[in-house]
Amino acid sequence: MKRNIIAITLLSVIVASCGKKLDLLPQQSVAEEVALNSDANVKKVLNGAYDAVSDGDLYGGNLMLFAELLAANDEIRWEGTFNQPREVWLKAMLTTNAYVRDTWLEAYDVINICNNIISAIGVVNSADQNRVKGEALFLRGAMYFELVKLFAKPYSAGNVSTNKGLPLILAPTRGIDQSSYVQRSTVEQTYTQIIADLTEAESLLPNNNGVYASKYAAAGMLSRVYLQMENYPSARDAADRAITVATGAGKSLAGTYAAAFNNSSNSAEYLFAMQVSAQDGTNNMHLFWSIPAYGGRDGDVSIQASHLALYTASDARLALFYTGAGDVRSGKWQQQYRILPIMRLAEMYLTRAEANFRAGTSVGATPAQDVSRTRQRAGLSAVGTVTLAEILAERKLELAHEGQGVHDLKRLKQSADGFAYDANEMVFPIPQREVDASRGVIAQNPGY
Repeated sequence: MKRNIIAITLLSVIVASCGKKLDLLPQQSVAEEVALNSDANVKKVLNGAYDAVSDGDLYGGNLMLFAELLAANDEIRWEGTFNQPREVWLKAMLTTNAYVRDTWLEAYDVINICNNIISAIGVVNSADQNRVKGEALFLRGAMYFELVKLFAKPYSAGNVSTNKGLPLILAPTRGIDQSSYVQRSTVEQTYTQIIADLTEAESLLPNNNGVYASKYAAAGMLSRVYLQMENYPSARDAADRAITVATGAGKSLAGTYAAAFNNSSNSAEYLFAMQVSAQDGTNNMHLFWSIPAYGGRDGDVSIQASHLALYTASDARLALFYTGAGDVRSGKWQQQYRILPIMRLAEMYLTRAEANFRAGTSVGATPAQDVSRTRQRAGLSAVGTVTLAEILAERKLELAHEGQGVHDLKRLKQSADGFAYDANEMVFPIPQREVDASRGVIAQNPGY
């Protein structure tokens, strides 16, 4: 059976997802009439959605890896022997690239699981319906957001009402007919759907939800969306809501910069993270960025001198890099079987700082106050005033190699290794198998 967005995707009921302890079922997948017939089963399907989104091709690491390889700018290098990531790093991707293909397929698997959950929300206990629907909407919105950032021209390129976005599938795919062949929506339509999903998710989710999607995670994801759109007041307000709810729920910056990484349990700084242990979970950032001494591969990604030169000698973030297997490595991904942070509180402070500065406001705090939080945690002095360039520089250092590289580069209209931010080479190809299976309904990206 072909796994594409017009095929019948069975509901994943993988029960070892994100730390939830459930009774194991004898099968990995079951038909929807069984999986969606009770409160307990729908919640197991929701577990399956988290398991699917933690796959190595998605938030298990490759989404972050791709974002950094595309934005390399001679600050990092792909040293590994795998051709597919090398194509991403070189901006010379083939339409048959298996890594690119699997990211598309796995993301649409998550979307279809979420669509099934939403369609069956009526059988969920009334007290839990808002939370379950909110989690499904959050995951669906997050996947559409990650895909549109990679597989479509950036919002900053303009022409959002004509540039191709994504096929928007909002109902379960349980059979193939003519309606299954869905054209790509525009970039603008795709972003509108993402905002709708995440906004509703934020309204439905609880303030705190353990390791699962919460109100502050939804607000944080919305801040990312609005930042890509250069809608600074909305990005500011979403980041401020995330900060307010998260800190009210006990979230805070880790005591040291190093303490924000390589954790075997959730840090108080994490707004959303993939749970990884020796028994379950995937961390491809460790796999590709670490070295054999710590259970990684051969150090596929190395850090170059041009990146290290961006830090001052007293910056604790510089001290986290280490030398091993013949080159400099990122200490963020050093240790094996460690939780993979997707969104940290520090990012929200820096988003609020930038958006406040651009809007000429001080919602929640002044830009200087927010920038000082991360600077002081890194062992640097607080600042009384700050420029936009200084805010952006602080963001680059604080979030280095965490999967925001190319997305910040594109919204700021910068170049990468000689390619313009909106060049065809900076956009992933639609997997050829999807173009073929859609009978030409799904249009290929320019340049492929």
